[in-house]
Amino acid sequence: MRKAIYAGDGKIQVVEAADPVPGPGEVLVKTAVSAICGSELHAYFGAAQDGNGGHEAAGTIAAVGEGVDWLKIGQRVGVSCITGCGKCAYCAKGQYTYCPDVRFYGNMHASSFLASAIACHPLPDELSWEAGVLLSGDGLGVPYHTSLKIASPEIKTVAVLGVGPIGLGNVLLQAYLGRRVIAVDLSPYRLELAKHLGAADTVNANEEDTAARLRLLTGGIGPDVCIEAAGKPETGMACFLAVRTAGTVVFNGEQGPLPLSPSDQFIRRDITAVGSWFYHFSEFPQMLELYRDGLRLLDLVSHRFPLEEAEAAFKHFSSRQSGKVVLTYQ
Repeated sequence: MRKAIYAGDGKIQVVEAADPVPGPGEVLVKTAVSAICGSELHAYFGAAQDGNGGHEAAGTIAAVGEGVDWLKIGQRVGVSCITGCGKCAYCAKGQYTYCPDVRFYGNMHASSFLASAIACHPLPDELSWEAGVLLSGDGLGVPYHTSLKIASPEIKTVAVLGVGPIGLGNVLLQAYLGRRVIAVDLSPYRLELAKHLGAADTVNANEEDTAARLRLLTGGIGPDVCIEAAGKPETGMACFLAVRTAGTVVFNGEQGPLPLSPSDQFIRRDITAVGSWFYHFSEFPQMLELYRDGLRLLDLVSHRFPLEEAEAAFKHFSSRQSGKVVLTYQ
């Protein structure tokens, strides 16, 4: 097979490797498409490694491991990179992210990859590969799971701070649900894409104070919800400064500690803060229904590269001049 490896310091190589062999409860998937996630950039710019952090992909079943009898060779699947033990109460509900034995599968930027059989979504024949990877991976999964935490009909205004792929997915979904969405980013390209996906207003954080502008755009009150999707401490703090009293801050972006004060950021303003990590496997049918009802999911994809041009794909993605970037496989 062919696979991308992080060669260190922002370099990618595509090399030959042996096909992995599925173990008990695993499958080998022949890749049709994989998608790049912003969470991969830290490793991409870091030290060399014999693999990649790709964790969003779709393809066809090429081989099955011991005990897998519900998936067939040649079956089309979208793959969740998160799986569980398959035996606990959480797994019985399709809530793998809650499983005490939660596990992660990566290395999906390759012509074939291993996956957990219980983390494979059979894809309807009419569903395109790109729709399949967006529905089964981070593209819509994180925004959808996030939407369930901010479902109150009293929420009218949502600010999304950081409109990389996850932030853009939040913009698309929240606008589709009828909220007024304000997009915040440093990239003019991505702010224009956010407008195309439904943002009513945009804020360039390079040009103006984010929190002050968000309050101004909401009559001095602040957005009902601020979603942190950049993974930056300054963006996280801006969410607390901007959100209205008794509002909600949602964390999507992975990041380290923030200097938060229980009194100043929570108690005296009655603020709720929640985290939202990936999505539940059991939520796939609802996401598929949203797509079938008209959610413009494919508008999230801005660029496509063949696997052999993975280095160019990552370079372009890291420039912030893209939405979702996908790798294609013949």
